Amino acid sequence: MSQTDCIERNDDVMNLTLIPHHLKIARVFASVFLFLTGLVACSGSESTPPPLTATGTPGAEEAVGERLFLETRFAQAFKVFVDTGGDVNDPTIGDNVVNTVETLGAPITPGPFKGLSMNCRACHLVDDVLDAPGGGMRTYADFARRSPLPARADGKTVAVRNSPPLVNSALDRPGGVLFHFDAEFNSMEELIATTFTGRNFGWLPGERTQAIAHIARVVRSDNGTGDLAKEFDGTPFKVLFGGTDASIPEEFQLTSEFRKTIGSATDQEVFDAVVKVVTAYVNGLRFSQTEDSGAPIRSPFDVFLKTNGLPQAPNANESPLDYSRRLLQLLQSRESAGTLQFVTSNPNRTDGQFQFHTQPFSFGAQELAGLKMFLAEPAALPAAQTELTIGKIGNCVACHAAPNFTDFKAHNTGTTQKEYDKIPSHGIGAFMQLAIPTLATRTAADLPATEQHPQASERFRAVPAASTTLTDLGLWNVFANPDMPAPQPKIRAILCDDQQPCPLPDATLLDRAIARFKTPGLRDLGHSEPFMHNGQFDTLDQIVDFYREVSDLQRTGGLRNGDRELGGIALTVQDIVPLTAFLKALNEDYQ
Repeated sequence: MSQTDCIERNDDVMNLTLIPHHLKIARVFASVFLFLTGLVACSGSESTPPPLTATGTPGAEEAVGERLFLETRFAQAFKVFVDTGGDVNDPTIGDNVVNTVETLGAPITPGPFKGLSMNCRACHLVDDVLDAPGGGMRTYADFARRSPLPARADGKTVAVRNSPPLVNSALDRPGGVLFHFDAEFNSMEELIATTFTGRNFGWLPGERTQAIAHIARVVRSDNGTGDLAKEFDGTPFKVLFGGTDASIPEEFQLTSEFRKTIGSATDQEVFDAVVKVVTAYVNGLRFSQTEDSGAPIRSPFDVFLKTNGLPQAPNANESPLDYSRRLLQLLQSRESAGTLQFVTSNPNRTDGQFQFHTQPFSFGAQELAGLKMFLAEPAALPAAQTELTIGKIGNCVACHAAPNFTDFKAHNTGTTQKEYDKIPSHGIGAFMQLAIPTLATRTAADLPATEQHPQASERFRAVPAASTTLTDLGLWNVFANPDMPAPQPKIRAILCDDQQPCPLPDATLLDRAIARFKTPGLRDLGHSEPFMHNGQFDTLDQIVDFYREVSDLQRTGGLRNGDRELGGIALTVQDIVPLTAFLKALNEDYQ
C-alpha cells in the first residue's frame, strides 16, 4: 500500500458529509478499520491483516441494520399479499397507511413509502420529507400527534401515542435502560422484536408466531432485486447474514457475532438475527459527541460551554444534578466577572449557520437567561410566594439535568389529566374523579392486550374519547403486570425513588404509577414536534406555559398524582421567551 493510498482512506473518514445518508455510519467504521490496517502496512510492518471475508467489517451490522430498518415487507399487509399469490420480492402492494405522512398541518402526499407497506422508518423519519411542504428534518420521529396504524379488524387507525425520537434513545443510564413512554421494554431487543410482531406493523395480539414465520420467509426468499436492496448493493439477505461470501461489499460484511446460516436456521433464529442487527443500528443513533468523553459538542449550548471553558459533562462520581448545580454557579460567577463570551456562529459550517434548522446559530444573552432559569431551583418545595412573584425558577433540572437533559425516570406532569379534562363531555376535574382500579380490583381485562391476553380491553392505554372513561395511564399499565415481568425491578426502583430496599407495597406503588410517563431528553426538540406522548402541544412556548399552569395545580392540590417537583416551578409570562430560546439552543444538525 502506498502513502497516497493511506491518505485517501483517511480523507474518506474525514469527509463524512459526502457519503450518502444510509451508508455514513457503515462507511466510517469500515474506513477507520481500513485506515488503521493501512497504517500497519505503510509503517513497514510485515504483519498482514486477515482477509475481511474471515473477520468481517466492524460497524457493518449498522449498515445492514439500516436496510432492515427500512424493509417494507415485514408488515402483516405484505404477508396477505404473498399468501394470495404476490411475489415476495415485489414490495409494491399499496398499504394506505404509508401513502401519506401525517403532519401538524396538511398531510404530505405522496409519502416517501407510497405503494409499499409499513416499516420502521414510516414512523421514525429523518430526511425523508426534508424538502416537502410541511415536512422537514426529524429526530427519527414522526409528525403525528398519534402515529398511524395499518387497518385491521380491531378498527384502530392510530396508536395511543406518537413515535418517540430514536436519536440518543439507547444512552447508558443508571439502573439500566427502559423503552417506550410507559417503560414497557427492558431492552432495545425487546422493543424491536415487539414492534416487528406488534400492532404498529399490522399484527394483532396473538399473531406473534405468524409474524415471526413471515419475517423469516422474507429473509430466506430475498434475492436482492428490490429497489431497497439495490440501494444497499443488492446482496440477498441470506448471503449478508452468512458474512463470508466474497461478493459482499466490505461495508456490509458482518462480523461473526452477527452472522447466521439462514438456510439451516429456525424461524425464531432468523428473526432473532434480524432483531440483533437492527438493534445495533438503532443503538448507534447518537448526537454528535466527543470520542473520549461522549459529551455532546455541536449545539449552540455545547459550543457556548466549550468557548467559555465550562465543563461539558459531570466529573467522575458527580451526578447530573450536582453537575447542573455546579454549572449554574460557574455561570453566575463568570457573568458577574463579565468574562462570558457569547456564540454567534456555527464553527462546524462555513456559512456559520444551521444546515437543517431555520433558527440562527447563536447563544446570547437571552439564551443565557433561559439557561439560568432552567437550572434554577426553589429554596424548598413548594416554591414560596415571593419566588412565584419574581419568577425565573424553572426547576427543570429536577427531571432534566444536564448534559443529557433527562433523569431517565418517569413522572406525571399532568398531560393525561389535561387531555382528559379538555374533552367537553368530561370537563375540568373529571380526571380527579375518574374511577381507577386498585391492585386488588385490577384485572387482565383492564390492561394492555398481550399474547397471554389478546382480548384485553386496554381501556387505560387508549385514546381518550367523549362519553367514555378511556384514557392513558402510562406506567400504571405496566407496573405489577404479570404479562410484563422483565421491566418490573427497574420500574419498582423508579416508583420507590431509588430507595433500596423499597419499604412500600405494590398496591401503594401502583397508585404512584398513575399517569406517569418516561422523561424525554430535551436535545433537538426542534425536530420532534408535536410534543408530549400524546402530541398535545405544537410549540415550545405552549409547553413552558403548560408547566406554569400545572405547577399552580400541583401547589393547590388540583393535580392527581402530580409530581411534587412541579410545585417548585416559579415562572412568569415574561420568562417564556428566554426559556424557550434556551431550549432551542439544544438543537444540533445531524444526518
